[in-house]
Amino acid sequence: MPQILLALLVLLVGAPHVWGQGAAREPLAEVAKDLSPLRLAQAETPATQRAARPNAPVSYSAMKDKYNKWTIGLAAGLYEGAGTRMAAELAKALEDDENMRVLPLLTKGLFGNVYDLLYLKGIDVAIVNGDILEHFKTSEEAGIVTQRINYIANLYVGEVHILARPEINSIQDLAGKVVNFNTKSSATGYTGPIIFERLGIKIIPNFDPHLKAVAEMTTSPNVAAVAFVSSKPLSQFQKSFPPGFKFISVPYNSKLSDLYLPSDLTAQDYPGLVPEGRTVQTVAVPTVLAAYDWPKDNDRHRRMVRFIDALFERLPLLQKTAGNHPKWKDLSLSGTVPGWKRFPPMQQRLEAAQAAAAVSRPDSARPGRVEDAETDVELARQVGRRMSNDPKEQERIMKNFIEWSKSRR
Repeated sequence: MPQILLALLVLLVGAPHVWGQGAAREPLAEVAKDLSPLRLAQAETPATQRAARPNAPVSYSAMKDKYNKWTIGLAAGLYEGAGTRMAAELAKALEDDENMRVLPLLTKGLFGNVYDLLYLKGIDVAIVNGDILEHFKTSEEAGIVTQRINYIANLYVGEVHILARPEINSIQDLAGKVVNFNTKSSATGYTGPIIFERLGIKIIPNFDPHLKAVAEMTTSPNVAAVAFVSSKPLSQFQKSFPPGFKFISVPYNSKLSDLYLPSDLTAQDYPGLVPEGRTVQTVAVPTVLAAYDWPKDNDRHRRMVRFIDALFERLPLLQKTAGNHPKWKDLSLSGTVPGWKRFPPMQQRLEAAQAAAAVSRPDSARPGRVEDAETDVELARQVGRRMSNDPKEQERIMKNFIEWSKSRR
């Protein structure tokens, strides 16, 4: 502003010379010359000003876009759950500066994670119980859950642990007694009551946090047992308990076989609670890495496609990194979850892996040749080994791939 006033003052002072004397035009030219830098400065846009200052700080808006562009929100579960540990390890393995970032969040539990996946902003992936769809069969959210919640992989199985006081010797002994299932939003709070209901054992359900319930049952008979659903071994059960405390068996039968898998607890898992050389039969719940199926034209769908690619690429790292949860070594990305629909980008990525293996075959092994059958078997073995570390799963993939190969001829 002072420069403009000064320029006007010079014009006013020089005006008589300009219009009164024809030879007095030079002062006006000098004034215009002095004003040119001012005009250029006024004409500059913020963009050109930033370009002229290469060390200028990036705007808040640009930084916000940068940090959010490839970020995935993952609802992990309770602090003490195995899913939370695996979510943290997944985030570490997939971290790729600005290209991929997974943010695991502590939540109310695997049951509540479904609602976070449905309704909470910024959540794209969640770890949930495989039997959760049982709840939504009669829920008002049944339609949207069926349409929009898909599975990426069967992440691991969570064994049902029932720790009982000395006077309890079987699951039937808990009839009429208090059994604690952790909080209602936890995995145990949902699965535990289903198991007892299906087995026809009427207990008194309690939903206190585990630490409180375990402390109470070690000092009084008010709580007869605590149930905990999570992947073994659990650190909280590897400490010392009073004499007589033990795990009791959960029978695997037709009442439970449509939702759960057979499993066991051993002395190697829990030296203080399972006698050496014995096993405690129990059931296991599939724990699912689930995704919200965003529309294809949505930005978050684009992020999820990159997440799937990163998961395929980094799974060997997750399985080989020392100190990671041992369940990573058993993970098969091609494994199925009964009653669930696979996440479309995941299905496409699996099919792409098969197609890539087929394209990599030598020309002599192209369809139509005599040796096709032998080549397909070997190729199927390669695909199976690439997708799974489980021999049984490899055999299943091999059979499916051979059938797929035949259909392509």
